[in-house]
Amino acid sequence: MNKRINTLLFILGATVFNVIIAVLSFIGLTVLYIKLIMPLAPEGNHSWGFAIVFLVSLAISFVVYRYLIKYLLKKIDTDKYFGPLFTRRYKR
Repeated sequence: MNKRINTLLFILGATVFNVIIAVLSFIGLTVLYIKLIMPLAPEGNHSWGFAIVFLVSLAISFVVYRYLIKYLLKKIDTDKYFGPLFTRRYKR
């Protein structure tokens, strides 16, 4: 495989990982919200709780993704395995 395919597969895998982390954190936070907070909250405020759960799950997935990418980039020599996806057509 060449460097562009490696880069494309890395980006695709990282994106899938980010979506999986977001979904798992959303499910986990939703279960916690339903079990712990929903019985204590008034009836009209349940929709706000789900919106907050959604935003917090996105934040959690972003933080986990960022730390994992930093860790992987320290371990992997990026110049050896990855190349730019887009290059200039005309060199000046």
